[in-house]
Order: sequence, then C-alpha cells, then structure tokens
Amino acid sequence: MIQIEIDNGSGFCFGVTTAIKKAEEELAAGKTLYCLGDIVHNGMEVERLHTRGLVTINHEQMKELHDVKVLLRAHGEPPETYELAKRNNIEIIDATCPVVLQLQRRIKKQFDSNPQAQLVIFGKNGHAEVLGLVGQTQSKAIVIEKFDDVRRLDFSRDIYLYSQTTKNLDEFHRIIEYIQDHIAPGATFRSFDTICRQVANRMPNIARFASKHDIILFVSGRKSSNGKVLFNECRSVNPNSYQIERAEEIDMAWLQGVSTIGICGATSTPKWLMEECRDYIRRRVGCQ
Repeated sequence: MIQIEIDNGSGFCFGVTTAIKKAEEELAAGKTLYCLGDIVHNGMEVERLHTRGLVTINHEQMKELHDVKVLLRAHGEPPETYELAKRNNIEIIDATCPVVLQLQRRIKKQFDSNPQAQLVIFGKNGHAEVLGLVGQTQSKAIVIEKFDDVRRLDFSRDIYLYSQTTKNLDEFHRIIEYIQDHIAPGATFRSFDTICRQVANRMPNIARFASKHDIILFVSGRKSSNGKVLFNECRSVNPNSYQIERAEEIDMAWLQGVSTIGICGATSTPKWLMEECRDYIRRRVGCQ
C-alpha cells in the first residue's frame, strides 16, 4: 500500500491568500473585476478565477480602460500604474503584499536620499515584483539575477543592495561577501536583507519533507520564481523529484516500486490542487 503525504507547509503565502480573497469578495458581489497580470503564477488557479469572472489584462490593455475596477496582485506595481489609474478614473483594489510594499518604500526612500549611488536589486529581470521595485528608482536601479552578475558593479562607487522577496538567502549572502571583499576604501556599501522569511523558511522545511519520501511531486506553475527555487531544493535532496502543473501530468510509471509519495508546492500553489493530485493517484493505485 502506497502512502501519500501532502506537505502542510506548502501552499499560498499570506500575500497571495490576501490577493485571492480580495478578488473573490469583489466577484461575489457580481461586479466586473480586472486583474493586472496573472493574479498568481499558477495556471490552474488563474483558470478557476476566470470561470468566476476575473479578467486578466496587461499594461497596454489597462491604458484603454476607464471607470472600472482593477486589482493589483501581491507582486506590486511601479508608480506609473497608479498614475495611469488616476488619469483613467480606475478604482484600484490594491493587493500588494505588505512585505513587498514595505520594500518598495525603503527603496524609494534610499533612492531619493542618494540618487547618485548604485541601488542594486538581487532579483529576476522582468519579474512583476522587480519591475515594481525598479519603478521606485525612476528605472535607474541595477538588477542582478545571479552571483556572477555582481562583477558588473562599479566598486569605486557607493552600493546599496536589496533583494527580491523570494530569492535564495544563501546566494544573497554570497553576493554580500563578494561586494564586501571588493568595495573600494572610499565607497560605502550597505546591504538590506529583504527576503521574505515566510518564503525563506520553506527551504529547510521542504528539504526535510523531500528527504522523507521515495518520490516527490512538486506542484507549481512553471512561471513561478519561488517554485523554481523550492523545486531545485527538493531535487537536490531527493533526485526522484518531479515538477508538475496539474494531476494529468503525473506519469504513473514514476510510482513503480515506491512506498511513499510526498506532494508539495510553491507559495503560489493552492492546496486544492495538491489534493487533486493526491486523489488522482488514489483513483489509480492502492493508497493510504
């Protein structure tokens, strides 16, 4: 008999939960609601909310809208989005994660106080959260995606380092150490640990979970930045780990000879989707 366990620590983080709750409240009132970008990096959850009436738009489409309601997802937005909403009489339902919002304010304050310094963000270029952070600096912030990118910085000038909230903590510390070793004597370097602990703490937890099972099914949208980080952590601990977006992607051949199956996911993965994957397996093999 195969045993299946769903990781209790997986699933929506606080910011995503709040955004979806706000969307559901508006939709329950029967009102038209637009969302600027996918509300969460999970295709199945996006589809579920679309069936309830949520309309996903991009920035170009928002420019054509007037006198409507637009939800801003947890990732946050640059100042230009709020300015556009004001011009077009758009009511903003702001679901920006409080952690991201605080980071935006810190970056803006730092930039305003010293616009000539290098304000550096460790994050993914083009990611919605990073675009919102860079927008606080009149698009002058430098984005570095990985450790090797740190060599592009000018170590003779002041450097203020921040991080996207969902980046890897260990890599962030490597970047800090490299800058400390190379910063010129007359230049200032300050780093600010802005990685969300609700996300960072999932790394050791998910590693322990992955080590307990013969096979890991990691349920996550492939666009999820956080999902990539957590899946790689699973795979480093348990090579018999597979990333799937939905139950239909499960290959039953993976399960041959296994006694325990662990199902986990990203901060953008709904619990109902992990349960759906568990039930899909139960219908096909004998499981507890």
